[in-house]
Amino acid sequence: MSDNFPILSLIAFSPLLGIIALLFVRGSQGRAIKAIGIAAAFLPLVLSAWLYADFSQAASGLQYEEHYTWISVPLHKEVQGLSDLTSFYLNFDYHLAVDGLSLPLVFLTALVSAMAALASVYIKKRWKTYFIWFLLLEIGMLGVFMAQDLFEFFVFFELTLVPTYFLIGIWGYTDRERAANKFLLYNGLGSAVMLIAFLLIIATAGFSQTPSGDSAAIYFSGNITEIMHNLFDNPDSYVNYLDPNNPFYLDGGMKLTIFILLLIAFGIKLPILPFHTWMLKVHAEAPPSIVMIHSGILLKMGAYGLIRFGLLLFPEQANNCAVALAILGVVSILYGAVLAFVQKDFKLILAYSSISHMGVVLLGLAAINQIGLEGAVFQMVSHGLISALMFLLVGAIYERTQTTTIDELGGLAASVPFLSGILLVAGLASLGLPGLSGFISEFLAFLGLFGSMKVITVVGTLGIILTAVYVLRGVLRITFGPIRDAHRGMKDARLMEVIPMITLVAFILLIGIYPAILSQSLQQTIGGFDKFIQTIVTGTGG
Repeated sequence: MSDNFPILSLIAFSPLLGIIALLFVRGSQGRAIKAIGIAAAFLPLVLSAWLYADFSQAASGLQYEEHYTWISVPLHKEVQGLSDLTSFYLNFDYHLAVDGLSLPLVFLTALVSAMAALASVYIKKRWKTYFIWFLLLEIGMLGVFMAQDLFEFFVFFELTLVPTYFLIGIWGYTDRERAANKFLLYNGLGSAVMLIAFLLIIATAGFSQTPSGDSAAIYFSGNITEIMHNLFDNPDSYVNYLDPNNPFYLDGGMKLTIFILLLIAFGIKLPILPFHTWMLKVHAEAPPSIVMIHSGILLKMGAYGLIRFGLLLFPEQANNCAVALAILGVVSILYGAVLAFVQKDFKLILAYSSISHMGVVLLGLAAINQIGLEGAVFQMVSHGLISALMFLLVGAIYERTQTTTIDELGGLAASVPFLSGILLVAGLASLGLPGLSGFISEFLAFLGLFGSMKVITVVGTLGIILTAVYVLRGVLRITFGPIRDAHRGMKDARLMEVIPMITLVAFILLIGIYPAILSQSLQQTIGGFDKFIQTIVTGTGG
């Protein structure tokens, strides 16, 4: 692929074609609206598959970079003692790139979004407005995983909030408005905290120098590469960032403060206890297609942010907080598993299950080594696929029975054997059966942590046992036992349901049987992260 070909911009903004096309279609033309919306959601999937196939597995750095200065704002010079610096600017850059960490998440986003577009068959009203918000949400999610500038990341991150709010509030279930308001309140608070952390980083480490004769200009921006260069590499520039006497220096206390701010901001999104209550409401009230995206993709943005900005910009602080992260992970695993076991609504079982599985991601991050980080990313991708499949099945069951309460279901295997069989596969993947994607992700995360925190790891493995109990309890009670008269003669899965179900199952099997399909693009990048983090933590680097 040509280095000048803007493949990332095409992936990120290709859904705009669908939005533009929808503007010229009358709201009464339901069939045309559905066709355009689904086709527009599939465009990023085709392009991201091309990107995945072309990606260089041997490289550990950024690839397919697109970097342009968007806006340059002159700043007033207020720093004393920098007489040779004649001017200061604040740059807003358009900077996209992918590496082995972001590539699988870009593909996961495109895949789950395409499957969720097919699952939008359950939407009954305002198709045109629905797909416009849906495609805007997809643009925001794709941009989050490609952005290489803090300002740009924040813009894409915020772009996901507004569409999600309306998609929940308009097309959700009975208590949808309350769920949407709670989503916006918690995530808005997280965004505010994240913005404070980003501004602190940009105002200190986000500078670069451009010589101009005997003087120089300083440019402040959110360029992640420049920020890491300033924090760790002792650059050959007018301002030696590693000198504590320079006016931009971040001491250890401020670094810890920023790390905690990032942990709170992205912990709300993940979510980490006690910031999880909003997510339960969303999972219960949002329409199935949006819960597929929310559980499959949006929660992963929190974990991605913790790795990209928490671990890589502040590795010493992350290492010092590793035990706390591991404890939070174990608490999330056990808390989610225990409460999932006592739920009677299958949607809430899956909601608490998401909390438990995101705890495994925290354990992988707390390991602060290559195996643990790979396990965390595997878990992000695996849970994205499994949870999307689970909520697709929940939507199919609710469409036919008008309930997701376990006590009101039962014996569905007799009337809808295909749906019941796929539900069993999804349940086995969720509990970590070998040969399915859930096994390899949990195995790597626990293995990575075991070397440094044996007791915490052993306690965390109890969650695997509890997961098997609550998943099998829910699945078996839904599919077996006496069937209710009202549920006899139901139609099994339709084609628009079969396609996403089979597709998601295929990827769950593919990762479980052939994990190299994911690890090949991941190992070089995560290996580079691990070497960098260990160098900083052990003090052998700059």
